[in-house]
Parts: sequence; structure tokens; C-alpha cells
Amino acid sequence: MTETLLRTVRRVGTSGAPSDVLLVDGRVAAIAPAGTLDPTSAETEVVDAAGAWLGPGLVDHHVHFDQWALVRRRVDVSGCDSAESTASLLADVARTGVPDRVLVGHGYRDGMWPRPARRELLDQAAPGLPVVVISAGLHAVWCNALALQHFAALVGRPLPAGEDGVLREQDAFDVTGALSRVPDDVLDGFVADAVEAAAARGVTRVRDLEMVFGIDRWTRRVQAGTDGLRVGSGVYPGELDAAIARGLRTGDVVPGTRGLVTMGPFKVITDGSLGTRTAAMADGSGVLAYAFEDLVAMVRRAVAAGLVPAVHAIGDRANTLALDVFEAVGARGTIEHAQLLVPEDVERFARLGVAASVQPEHAMDDRDIADRHWAGVTDRAFAFASLDRAGASLLLGSDAPVAPLDPWVSMAAAVGRDRDGREPWHPAERLAALTAWRGSTEGGRVGVSVGDVADLVLLAEDPLAAPSSGALRSARVLGTAIEGRFTYLDV
Repeated sequence: MTETLLRTVRRVGTSGAPSDVLLVDGRVAAIAPAGTLDPTSAETEVVDAAGAWLGPGLVDHHVHFDQWALVRRRVDVSGCDSAESTASLLADVARTGVPDRVLVGHGYRDGMWPRPARRELLDQAAPGLPVVVISAGLHAVWCNALALQHFAALVGRPLPAGEDGVLREQDAFDVTGALSRVPDDVLDGFVADAVEAAAARGVTRVRDLEMVFGIDRWTRRVQAGTDGLRVGSGVYPGELDAAIARGLRTGDVVPGTRGLVTMGPFKVITDGSLGTRTAAMADGSGVLAYAFEDLVAMVRRAVAAGLVPAVHAIGDRANTLALDVFEAVGARGTIEHAQLLVPEDVERFARLGVAASVQPEHAMDDRDIADRHWAGVTDRAFAFASLDRAGASLLLGSDAPVAPLDPWVSMAAAVGRDRDGREPWHPAERLAALTAWRGSTEGGRVGVSVGDVADLVLLAEDPLAAPSSGALRSARVLGTAIEGRFTYLDV
């Protein structure tokens, strides 16, 4: 038997009266007024929380974990406001020496650049070195000539970039996939560091939608000691047959992972992104990856095998298509992103039992791009409050590495719709703090009760009483536990 006693905590969602909380074998066994519970044995771990706030562990419902782990070691170009400044930053890095064969930048957003990307800028930035810059939204990569040659050889086909050197959608995914092929021990080390960072922000579970099926990688990592997160690992169309052949169903616990790794959803991408201007729009612009009939057949097959669909849809046309697919199949699941909706589709989420898996920080990152490229319709972009009022279930996440894997960033963006001192963007779509909190916990839990699995977070302040979105962004996490085992502790 394992036992931990948390002394003097205040529970989120209650009056805040101090309590003692006893955790036994991974569950909350008892809650009593502060000072009234004692350890049952000399082996009981006692944590003096000194009035910290205790809540359920936090969940990021949409991450690309390997990409997040890799991006943390790439050149951050997100602060560059032009193609020229991006190339200049990379040139500075190249002069200091690049340990790898390829210079990789991440985070460019060209939707507001005064001039478009040009391949020659990257050719000049690092002569003799392949250079790749990955867009913030992951749906485009900007390459120099050497990089195009290098990755064409790796993927086994020409890469059709024009004079701008930009590849989009599947061509871009092929390049980022090739960049992810690093030795297992190296990538696992990067992932272990990223797991620790997530735990330090109160995260106990992620839904990993990495584009290469990750069940076996996560099993290997847990068995090697990287056990600071619960992970639901999704699968894409290219490996759907393999998942079905293995009999994997969404929610199944993977043997040998101590219950930490489960089978995730079936993820399918229907359109592009706002940042690359490839989102499928009602005006006919953008791209659709599949015809309706093909999507229905694919999703129906996944559902019949026990896999819950998670359908990527950014533009309003793509979201209508995704909802049509759910209705045709008669399945429940999630729409990932749901960034732009026609009014009549808002109520369909609740009616069809489809959850909106949203990434609120994208609204802050892309507000200026949306105002330019979605001019006149941004009142229905990132329509969080409208979905909530319609009765839809909201699941919050980061889409890391598109935004930081930090639930406090997501909650702050959802509650405030503001950042960097700017006025709130479409404030009518702000969420209440309680709604954002529910969207960031397992099953929408608010507080901690006897019988709960002891996936927990300790906080310096009450998250439901934060005075501002800025206070939420900087929330201080004091401890994180999975089944009562602390993965992070600073009290």
C-alpha cells in the first residue's frame, strides 16, 4: 500500500476551508478538516501544502508531442515580422555553427509579412547548408534549394516548391516527418525533458496526435522511466489498417505501461490552416483533403473498429463537412480546431454529440491574420462562448508546438481573449473561468472528492478567482501528481 497525506490544502470549487487529504493506492481515500488526519504508518509520505489550492490534474487535449520536444531545440523565429528578418536571424545562427546537417527554424507566420517568402533569402542566409523553416501552424515549410534537394532524396520524390521555396500540406508534412527521424535514444531524451516541463505546469494527461503512430514509442519510454504523463496516442489514415489489425480501440490501456498509455482517437485532416491560407472556406477558397464519400467510408471503418474520430477542420466549409460526416456515420467524437463556423453549425455540435477540441491561444496568435484574411467574418471565428451557450462540450488544448504546451496559456486566452496589453478580440466569445477550467480537466472535473483517482495539481492561488487573464497565464504550480505519485513538487 502506498499512502500520501496532504496537510492543509484548500480545494478548488469549495469554500476554501483548509482540509487534510489522504491518498491511498492512487485514489483520494479521505478528506477531513485540517489537522484531523494523521499518517497511518511510518511509510506515509507527508506533504505540508500550507494552504495551497488542490484541484484535478490538467489535460492538454491536442498535442504533437515529438514535434514539441524537437521544437524546444530549434531556432525560434516566431518574433520575426518579415521574410528578411527571419533569414537574418538564421544567418546569425549559421555563423555560430550548426551541429546538425540541417539548420531548422520554427514558428514563422507570414500572413502579415509585407513581402512573401523567397527561396533565395535562405540560400544566402546559410550557403552550403540545407535550411528549413517550419510554419507556426505546421502546414507549411520554407526551404532553401539545398533543403529541397536533401528532403526530396529522403522522401523519394521531387518536392514541388516554386520560387518561394514553400511547401504546403502533405509535402510539408513529409518534410517535418523526415526531420523527426532522429535516433530513438536522442528523441526519447528530448521527450523526457518535455514531459518534465509539462508536469511542472500541472499537466497529468495529453492526447498525442503526432502524425506517426506513437503507441510503441510511448511504451518504450514508460518502460525506460519516462512516466510523468498519461498519454492517449492517436492514429492517422496511413496507419489505420495497422491499428485495426492489432485490435486497438480508443481507450484501451497498452500492456506494460502501468496504465499510463492508452489508445487514442482516429485523427483525419480535412483541410489546411488559416496561417497558410489553405483552410477550406465557404467561398470556395482553400483545400479539402478528401471528398465527402471518402471521409464517410474512412470514418465509418474506424468507428466500426472501436476508434473514436477526431476530425481536423479549420475553415467553415471544412467544419460543415466534418459535421456532415459525423451525422452520416452516426458517431460521436471531436472536431479539432473548429476555428470558423457558419451560425447554423454551432448548435449541431451539441445535437450530434461532437465535442469542440479548441486551442484558444491560436486566437491570440492569429487575430491579425484572421482580420486580414477572414475579414468580415471574424465574429464567428474561435466562437468558444457561442459553442458553450449552444451546449457543446469544449475541450481545451495547445496544438503544441503551434502554441506552448501550457494549460494556463490556453485558459487565459479563452477567458480573456487578450494578450500583450491589447484590447480583447471579440470579447463576446470569452469563456467563464469555470468553463475553461472544466475544459482543461479530465471529464470536466472541477474539484477533488473522495474516491477520485489522485491525478492532482497543487496551486498557489485559486484558479477560479484569478483577477485577470494575465494572472492565469502566470499561475504558479506547486505540485503535480499521477495516482498520488508526485511528478513535480515545489512546496
